[in-house]
Amino acid sequence: MSRQISELEGLLRQLITEHTRLLQLVTRHEVAMKAFDLRAMDDLGREQDTVRLMIVNLEKKRRILVAQIAKALNVQGEPTLRQLAALEPDHAKSLLELRVELKRVVEQISLRAHVGGKVAIAVLGHLNTVVRLVAGAVERAGLYTKAGIPKMSARIGGLEAVG
Repeated sequence: MSRQISELEGLLRQLITEHTRLLQLVTRHEVAMKAFDLRAMDDLGREQDTVRLMIVNLEKKRRILVAQIAKALNVQGEPTLRQLAALEPDHAKSLLELRVELKRVVEQISLRAHVGGKVAIAVLGHLNTVVRLVAGAVERAGLYTKAGIPKMSARIGGLEAVG
């Protein structure tokens, strides 16, 4: 059993490493979005997909290992790390520390992804406004004000920019 718990600890460390790498990529992607660096955004997006795939594979291995541990300990369902820590006091401190670290990194990724999403919506809104201005100026000559500025309809939101 100790070997399986040690293997679980190793998988958790790998998950933390990959999530930390994903956090760095998400942060760099956000910087590239703010700078409108399309090539960097594309490259970073591909790298993020690669890391996400690695995380999915590690998560599958973790679930299989936890199922084996649960079966060996006669535990019904998929036990949480807290439950495993309670059942394995020798590894409790390590498991709980890894749990806290993984949770911290995942929360940071979630926060960064949320901010990145907001930036993307703002950028799409601005681009859509520019496209509408240009299209309106090209299609209809009557859309200009007396000051020579093209008339704009209502403000365009983030969801309308995507649609």
